Amino acid sequence: MKRLCGLVACLAVLSLVPASEAQTRDPSGEAIPAMARLKPGEMRAEQLDKLFARLIKTDNDTEARRAEQTIWSLWMTSDSPTADALLGQAMKASAANETGAALSILDKVIEVHPNYAEAWNKRATVYFLIGRYNDSLGDIERVLELEPRHFGALSGLGMIKRQQGDLAGARAAFKEALSFNPHMEGVKRALEEIESRERPI
Repeated sequence: MKRLCGLVACLAVLSLVPASEAQTRDPSGEAIPAMARLKPGEMRAEQLDKLFARLIKTDNDTEARRAEQTIWSLWMTSDSPTADALLGQAMKASAANETGAALSILDKVIEVHPNYAEAWNKRATVYFLIGRYNDSLGDIERVLELEPRHFGALSGLGMIKRQQGDLAGARAAFKEALSFNPHMEGVKRALEEIESRERPI
């Protein structure tokens, strides 16, 4: 699933809470206050908001990579450990070119957890890899309903639109992806290629 989801990220989130509260640390070494008052989904939403703000603001490549990695980690975490484990199995199956198995697993995850955006995104990726572009587009639409900032899904949308010859649609999708994550070099190059083709000779 390299073409849709080859973008990853890692950065911690700081919150204005008393220092006495229990804390954990992210891979960058920063403290993440424990927000016991929030449900897990609400905690992830708060973390994502802060990570996206930092991802857009930073000019530091290392910090941006860390932010991307953590965003992807949060996206792949649901309120169901079983669903998360199944998602991992589906990714392994897809990487081994066991497409049928990957789709079967993802179908089941989506049926039970229809609001798990990353399950839809991973199925969109599998569909894309086997050329089922319309099915992929349908899943991407659902991903963006659940997480409008999903730069992975937006970059995948751009690739499908480009493949279908819809350069205007591809350009719009790539630009939107970069508005949420301006550090995706592959998307930048794809956008530059499209814009160069559209310039009058």
